[in-house]
Amino acid sequence: MSAWTEEVLSWRDDRLGLTELPTVNRRKNRTAPYRLHRPHLSTAHVPEPVPEAHGTHISRLYPEILALIFERLPVRDRGRAAQVCRSWRDAADRRSVWRGVEAALHLRRPAAVLFASLARRGVRKLQVLSLRRGLRDAVSALPGLDSLSLSGCYSVTDAALASAFATELPALRRLDLSLCKQVTDSSLGRIAQSLKNLEELELGGCCNVTDTGLLLIAWGLRKLRRLNLRSCWHVNDDGIAHLCGGGEARGTPELEHLGLQDCQRLTDEALKHAATGLPNLKSINLSFCVAVTDAGLRHLAKLPQLEDVNLRACDGVSDAGVAHLAESGRLRALDVSFCDKVGDEALSHATLGLSGLRSLSLSACRLTDEGLERVARLSQLETLNIGQCTRVTDRGLRALGDGLLNLKAIDLYGCTCITPQGLDHIVKLPRLSVLNLGLWHVR
Repeated sequence: MSAWTEEVLSWRDDRLGLTELPTVNRRKNRTAPYRLHRPHLSTAHVPEPVPEAHGTHISRLYPEILALIFERLPVRDRGRAAQVCRSWRDAADRRSVWRGVEAALHLRRPAAVLFASLARRGVRKLQVLSLRRGLRDAVSALPGLDSLSLSGCYSVTDAALASAFATELPALRRLDLSLCKQVTDSSLGRIAQSLKNLEELELGGCCNVTDTGLLLIAWGLRKLRRLNLRSCWHVNDDGIAHLCGGGEARGTPELEHLGLQDCQRLTDEALKHAATGLPNLKSINLSFCVAVTDAGLRHLAKLPQLEDVNLRACDGVSDAGVAHLAESGRLRALDVSFCDKVGDEALSHATLGLSGLRSLSLSACRLTDEGLERVARLSQLETLNIGQCTRVTDRGLRALGDGLLNLKAIDLYGCTCITPQGLDHIVKLPRLSVLNLGLWHVR
């Protein structure tokens, strides 16, 4: 290489070095809104972005899983969950979420949207808390309605029920009209015509129901299993005869539970009809039926499946009546509280024929320690009420503590002759969970 060439190259290197220096300086001073790509620099100090979590949020659960969660919520919270978002609404509207739920509503005006929502969720039980209007709309919007309660709706009239039950409702199994004081026999005729599959009918406190209404029930409600006529004061022996298939009535042969509490016109004749016409009867409540006597209980004892008898405050029942019931040997519950003619002798019959008793109520009876010693032989007894038996002492409690090892609840309210030493024998019972020593005092 010549000397001239070397000089030119040296001059070029010097010139290039001088021209690149300002460019480098400009890049160092320049700021950019984004990160420049510099592969020749080390990137070890640059933090990696945190990956977004997938599949951990509750909104990503399958609708079936959400429905299982909602099933365990209180009823009010299930409705609130349906308002969160569309996916929750779809899950909360599944019929499985609302299975067995009873909707409690105040029907003050028509609410088509609400009724449509209940139908979509498959709600089949409806309790009306107060009624002004809209009963017909509610019943027609829920074709699968299984249970309807109008208890305490004093404004319910025959016209309202006739409008609501204008067409047949084959799915309805239970109807509660207790304390609907304006309901008369006219409504029972409509019910017998439109609700032929009805199994439970509550008429407690419907004081305008008469024997004619029971005749209509006996003609139309052949599948009836439970009937409550508490405080239907106009019902007498003829009405019970209709239910039992007497005269022109077809009867209710499937009836298992009959409530006649405070029907004070009933006599032993009604029990005679029941013994022949209600072969499936398991439970009967005759409390405050003051005209029922021991003779009627003789008929009642013939029922082959009778298990529960309530004779509370039946003044005509005595030790002999308990003896008649003991002949059946099938009773599981007996209440003769406030029957002031029942005493220790009745318990001697009970220990012989009622060894399978689970519940026995003897409050305010003529009971002494001798009677409690007989009660102690009922080894399967779980509930015992002997409140206001003022002649019971620690001796009787000692006998109970030794014999009733399966006892779960005992009422000793008003037993003024017992002491803490006697209570020690009761407290040691292995299965005892309820001990009542006062009117409102439960330990």
